Amino acid sequence: MGKKLDTRAVGLDSGLKFIHWLTGAENLHYGLWDGLEVTAGNLRAAQDAYSDKLLGHLPAGALRILDIGGGAGETAARLLARGHDVEIVVPSAFMAERCRANVPAARVHECKFEDFRSDRRFDVCLFSESFQYIPLDAGLSGALAYLDDHGEILIADCFRSAAYETAGLISVTGGGHPIGAFREELARQPVEILADEDITASVAPSIDLEQGFFNVLGHAVTRIDQELAVVRPKSRWLLHRALRALLNERKRARLNQRLNEQARNSETFEKFNEYRILRLKKR
Repeated sequence: MGKKLDTRAVGLDSGLKFIHWLTGAENLHYGLWDGLEVTAGNLRAAQDAYSDKLLGHLPAGALRILDIGGGAGETAARLLARGHDVEIVVPSAFMAERCRANVPAARVHECKFEDFRSDRRFDVCLFSESFQYIPLDAGLSGALAYLDDHGEILIADCFRSAAYETAGLISVTGGGHPIGAFREELARQPVEILADEDITASVAPSIDLEQGFFNVLGHAVTRIDQELAVVRPKSRWLLHRALRALLNERKRARLNQRLNEQARNSETFEKFNEYRILRLKKR
C-alpha cells in the first residue's frame, strides 16, 4: 500500500509560497490586528506585530532557544538578530530546507518533536503555532526534558474552546487541543504559569482575510463555469462528472462552502477557539 498523502504538509508548503509572494516574508503565523485595517496590504504589519508580542514574553538576556515547529525560520531569524542561540525542530523537508536557507546560523533538526533527541539543555522551548500538532501528552513533558533547571516554555497557539467541546461539530475554523484537556495536562506537569494571555480577538481577523482570498478564488471558478456552460457545455459536463468521481457529496459541499460562503469567519473563530500566549516556568 502506498503512503498516505500528507495534505497538511502540502497545504503548509503551498501557503508559504503564496505568503512569500504576497508579503515578501515566509511567515504563516496569524497576524495581530489591533489598530490595523484588515486588508492583504496590512498582513505583513499584522504578522510583525504578532512576532513582536510573542518575543516580548521571552525572559531577559541571551538565551539558548529550541524553536519547535519553526516554520521557514522567520521567528528564528528574529531571535538570532536579538543575540539568542537557536536550534529548530521542523518535520517538513521543504520547511527544513527553507530554514537552512533563511537562517544558516541556526541548527536545523528535520524530524517530529516526538522523535527529536539531544543532550543539550535550553533556556526556552518555544512553540509558536506548533503545539497543536504535537500529541498533548508529548508536548509539555517533551519540552520539560530539554529545559535547564530554570528554563521556560513559551506557547502561542489555538486551543478548542469549551463551546467547541460541547457543540459536537465536525469541522469549524481554528484547531488545537481542547482547552480543558490542556488545563488538565498543565496541572499534571511541574510547571508554574508566569503568564497566560488571551489574544483571540486580536488574531481572529486573520480568518476573515483568509476567507476573503478563498472567495476571490470561488468567484473566478464560478465565472469560468458560467462561460463553459455557454461555449463548451460538453467539456463542462465532463469536468463536473470528473469532480463527482473524485469528491463525494460531503467533500463537494465543503469545497463550495470554502470557496463561495463565509461560514469561516472571525466570529465563529472567537466562539470555538481560544488563542493564548502562555509562559511557563519549570518547577
